[in-house]
Amino acid sequence: YGVETLDRCFENVCELDLIFHMDKVHYILQEIVMGGMVVETNQTEILTHIEAQQRIEKQEAGMGGAPARALSAAKSMAPNVNLPKLADLQNISLPSFKKL
Repeated sequence: YGVETLDRCFENVCELDLIFHMDKVHYILQEIVMGGMVVETNQTEILTHIEAQQRIEKQEAGMGGAPARALSAAKSMAPNVNLPKLADLQNISLPSFKKL
């Protein structure tokens, strides 16, 4: 079931998949084996958890929108706090230092 699961996750798994996607292989093996004991043998259940993990990774991969999401999260957590607007932040000047 371990090889079959890897084969379904990588679509014809080969040695290069194991080398270049070591983090994914470790996650799959952690779903099957824990503490030296086999805890899950149902391939459908394993694949369900792997697909859920991949959805989370795809959501987190959109880091381009992370500042906007962080700002909206901060606003929702503290609605009475006046946060600066993005346009105000672009005109910030840094202090100048004298050359030695």
